[in-house]
Amino acid sequence: MERYWYIKHCRLFEMLSADQLTQLERRARIRHYPRKSAVYLPSDAADSVFLLAEGRIKLCSPTADGKEAILAFIEAGEIFGELSLVGETARDEFAEAVAPSTVILLPRDEIEGLMAESPSLALGVTKLIGWRRRRIERRLKGLLFQSNRARVIHLLLDLAEQYGQQTPEGVLLAVKLSHQDLASAIGATRETVTVVLGELQLDGLIKVARLRLLVRDLSRLAACVAAAQPTLPDPPVRPPLPVGSGTMGARKF
Repeated sequence: MERYWYIKHCRLFEMLSADQLTQLERRARIRHYPRKSAVYLPSDAADSVFLLAEGRIKLCSPTADGKEAILAFIEAGEIFGELSLVGETARDEFAEAVAPSTVILLPRDEIEGLMAESPSLALGVTKLIGWRRRRIERRLKGLLFQSNRARVIHLLLDLAEQYGQQTPEGVLLAVKLSHQDLASAIGATRETVTVVLGELQLDGLIKVARLRLLVRDLSRLAACVAAAQPTLPDPPVRPPLPVGSGTMGARKF
């Protein structure tokens, strides 16, 4: 019942019939991952697609010096590992739980069969892959020939577009990230990010407090790097959970 509910409320699968949803749920598997545990590693077989039911996942690529470069953060309701649907046979990156997470594994062959039956689902998967690739490419391009200050600002603008919430004081980035997380996302050191954040705070552009960042003036911050002011995401819609679920705070996927 729990798997069916999460799958049914994933926007990617909204166009499927009740029978198709039941078949997908029958083959799905639900797994729980503690914080900092690996969902998959590079070279693991790409035989599943993943739906994050609860928690947060980060997708990372190992660097030549043994560190990690964060490619993306996955939020509840999002699909990841989708490149298995376009010919990937082994994972290139690794996925790690940033917080205790519940993940639903969807067999690749089952999704491929549904895509063959549903052009709308096939189009949705194609758009998802394109959207995620564009976000990753935009972030990587932002690392080229940019100062550390510009890299941090571009990252904050990107996070505002994905997690920004308007408040009376400014735009709150509703995601908990350490200075090391921010550094890994832009290829810098933790110390460098700490210094830049301190400078931006002294300039009155941001406020830093306990793993949370508040952008005081989004337009001024964007102007610092001659970037367009990002559009904030729509507030999540939260449907009721199935009776007896015991899970609180899930949102419309």
